[in-house]
Amino acid sequence: MAKMIFLNLPVADLGTSTRFYEAIGCRKNEAFSDANASSMVWSDEIVFHLLKHDYFSTFTSKPIGDSRKNASMLVALSCDQREDVDRIVEAAAANGGKADPSEPKDHGFMYVRTFEDPDGNIFEPLWFNPQAT
Repeated sequence: MAKMIFLNLPVADLGTSTRFYEAIGCRKNEAFSDANASSMVWSDEIVFHLLKHDYFSTFTSKPIGDSRKNASMLVALSCDQREDVDRIVEAAAANGGKADPSEPKDHGFMYVRTFEDPDGNIFEPLWFNPQAT
């Protein structure tokens, strides 16, 4: 069985966040979604679990941080083509996210941009040329 990553993210508005993640290319898995959570499939190995704050709090005794003010992680997402990086950032901006909170980086063999989701979580879609490594 392939190793998988499940990222559990607290969200302020489940409907808004679900629509946002669909807009950037995720598919909602209804089997693992309900009134408290949306299971958003990025790939066969990566799934974002969007959890309402009250529900997220049942998994930890720590307070939920404000990701609009503090960064606790950066999620890098590989893209098949350079144009996909631009497409996902544009989709994020058009659907309640923030495009390019950091300057885009073009190293020739690697292209990286950033966006924030509606809750302020930071993502870095990137493309790189595997022949250059």
